[in-house]
Amino acid sequence: MDKINKIALLVDGDNAQPKLLHLVLEEASKYGKVTIRRVYGDWTTPHMNSWKGQLNEMAFNPIQKFSYTSGKNSTDSALIIDAMDILHDNLVDGFCIVSSDSDYTGLAKRIREDGIFVMGIGEQKTPNAFVKSCEIFTHVENLEPKTEPTEKKPVVKKEKFIVDTRLINKAFDMSANESNEAHVSTMGLNLRKLDPSFDARTYGFRTLTQLFSRLKDYVVVDNIVNGFNNPLIKRS
Repeated sequence: MDKINKIALLVDGDNAQPKLLHLVLEEASKYGKVTIRRVYGDWTTPHMNSWKGQLNEMAFNPIQKFSYTSGKNSTDSALIIDAMDILHDNLVDGFCIVSSDSDYTGLAKRIREDGIFVMGIGEQKTPNAFVKSCEIFTHVENLEPKTEPTEKKPVVKKEKFIVDTRLINKAFDMSANESNEAHVSTMGLNLRKLDPSFDARTYGFRTLTQLFSRLKDYVVVDNIVNGFNNPLIKRS
């Protein structure tokens, strides 16, 4: 995907974890410069205290939204209204919405209708409607650092793990050239089109190339162009 120029990173403080804010910022920054950084919540309540140190460190603005009615989340409406203002004022080229709440499904759809990039970051429990409304959806579980074992286990050539082979095959058919080969980068784009939440990290791999090297039905072939390796994927 081409680099997006400016990103608005809008965080639902009631549905996100402050300890992961730096990882969320790093993930959003992969797609552009995060020029607008806001965390929404009722800052008069004790449960928002854990956010305060993170905000100053990473230059986020706290947006106050009072909870006038018990059991009602006013943070959702505040974030949505702000997002629409930002959209109409053409302040950014893309949005990153951080929440596991399906209430942002309509917002994501509305942003996409304007041809603007929108990604989401949330937990694996995030409703599918919100996930599918984004161009890219990253699960926070994939952002958390994994604990490395003290002793490395022997590498198994074709390790068993569960992956949707129908999704993989469809993405390959969309990506393959006349020689029945596909660039890894093209595969990544088409996998995201089919499933915005597809992420090699979900399966324990750092990159898509590593994932495909373990799939029994595919092989990864080096493709050196101008001194750089742009790997190709072929059916085995």
